[in-house]
Amino acid sequence: MSLASCAQSPDVPTPLMTFLPILRASAFLPGTPLHAFFAWNETRRATDRRYRVACDIHCLRYGWGDDICVAHLAGQALGLRRSGGQIVANAHAVAGARQFIAGAAGCSAVIAARRVLEALQSAIGSAEIERHAAVFRAFEELEKHVELDAISRLRSQPKAGSPPSRKHRILIVKLGALGDFVQALGPVPQIRRHHADDHLTLLTTRRYAEIAHRTGLFDAVLVDRRPRMFDLPGWLALRRTLRGGNFDRVYDFQTSDRSNIYFWLLRPGRRAQWSGTAWRCSHPHANLGRDRQHTMDRQAEQLLMAGIYPVLLMPRLPSVGVLPTVLAGRRFVLLIPGSSPRRPAKRWPAQRFGELARQLARAGYVPVVVGVSSEQAIGRAIGAACPEAVDLVGRTDLAGLAALAQAAALTIGNDTGASHVAAAAGNPVVVLFSRASSPDLCAPRGAAVRVLIEPDLSMLSVASVLAAGLSGLAPAETSAATR
Repeated sequence: MSLASCAQSPDVPTPLMTFLPILRASAFLPGTPLHAFFAWNETRRATDRRYRVACDIHCLRYGWGDDICVAHLAGQALGLRRSGGQIVANAHAVAGARQFIAGAAGCSAVIAARRVLEALQSAIGSAEIERHAAVFRAFEELEKHVELDAISRLRSQPKAGSPPSRKHRILIVKLGALGDFVQALGPVPQIRRHHADDHLTLLTTRRYAEIAHRTGLFDAVLVDRRPRMFDLPGWLALRRTLRGGNFDRVYDFQTSDRSNIYFWLLRPGRRAQWSGTAWRCSHPHANLGRDRQHTMDRQAEQLLMAGIYPVLLMPRLPSVGVLPTVLAGRRFVLLIPGSSPRRPAKRWPAQRFGELARQLARAGYVPVVVGVSSEQAIGRAIGAACPEAVDLVGRTDLAGLAALAQAAALTIGNDTGASHVAAAAGNPVVVLFSRASSPDLCAPRGAAVRVLIEPDLSMLSVASVLAAGLSGLAPAETSAATR
C-alpha cells in the first residue's frame, strides 16, 4: 500500500497517513490491453515508465485532485518525492499546482496532460479497445512536451524541442519466415500513415528485399545478412548499419533473441525508442500471453501500446509481379503442396493433390503447382497424375508467386508461407491444417480464407477439399465449375 502525507494548511485538506488505492490490473477488464499491460508490469522489477506514471497519478488524484496530477504530468516542479514506497506531497505542492493550472489552461503540455488523466479514468472498467488505445496515444502526445522518464521519477523536465523541419527516421525490423514477413506487411500502411512526414526504412533479409521495394511502402530497404554467433566482422558491419541510420524509433516485428540483440547494438550513444520485447525498451509489448496470440493480433496490440491504432488484421499485397504468359487469359487454381520438410505432418499427401488437380481440370480450371526447388519431386508427381497441370515448382520468385495468387480463381495449399502470400492477394484460399500447427496462432488472414482442420491430413478426402474450394468461388465461377 502507498501512503501520502500532506502538511497541514487551512486551505488544503490533510490526508495525513491516508492509505491510497494502488492501480492494478484488476481495475481493467481481463482480455483488454491495459489489463495485459498492468499484469505484465506487476511481474517485473524494471517497469515501464508509463505504468509508473499511471500509478502515480491515480494516487495523486485520489489524495489531492486533478490539478496536481495535471501539473505533475505537464512538467511543473511540485517537490513530490518518494519515501519508502510513499508519495509525499505538501500544501505548497497542491497550492502551486492550482496556481500553475489557473495560469496555463491553454498550454499544450497541460492539454496533453489532461488527456492522459481523462483517458486513463475512461479506460478503467471498460471493454472498449478504443478507450485503451486512447491511453497510449495520450502518452505519446504528452511525450512530445515532457521527458516522460523524468516524470516517472517524480522530476520536472520539459522536453527540449527539435527542429520542426527535421524528419524522424523510423525502422521496421522483419527478417522472416515467409508467412511471418507477409503478415508483417499488414500493419505497415498504418505505420506509414502515422509517420507520414517521416523516413521509413525496413530491415529484412535478401529474400524479401525486392518485394519490399515493390510495395512502395518504404523509403529504404536494408538487407540483414544475419551474421552467425562468432562472425565478429559481420556483427560490426550490422552495428555500423544500424547506428548509421540514426533512427528515432524502431518497430521490431521479429521480436526474437536475435532482434533483441540489435536493440543493444545501438548502444552506447543516442537511444532510439524501441517497440518490441527487448529488455528495458521504451515501448514494450507488455503482454504475458503474447506467445498465445495470433501473429497479427500480437502485432496489432504491440502497435496499440506504441500509440498506433487501429491497424489491419489481415495483410494486403499490392500488385508486384507479372503473370506467366502460359496462363494469360486462362482460369486457373493455384496448388501449394509443399511445406517445411522438417514437419511432414503439415503436408497433405501428394497423390491427393494429384487427384484434386485431375478434378479441377475436369471442372475447367488449369491446375498450377508452385513451391520451392526442393519440392520438385512433388510437382512431378502431381504432373504425372494430371498432365494438364502447369508445373512452376522452383520457377517463381516471391513477386511471381504474388502475381499468380492475385490472378488465381482459387488457391489450395498446406500451412506454409506461400499460403500466406495467397491469402494476402485477396482471392479465395483454402488452407489445410493438421495437429502439427494451430490455426489460432498462425492461420493465414485474408478476405476469403477458409481453414480445413484434420488432425491427420492423410484422413482428409479430396472431395472435402474440392467442396471447400468450390464453395468459396463467386457464384458464376461455381456454376461453370459444376456444369
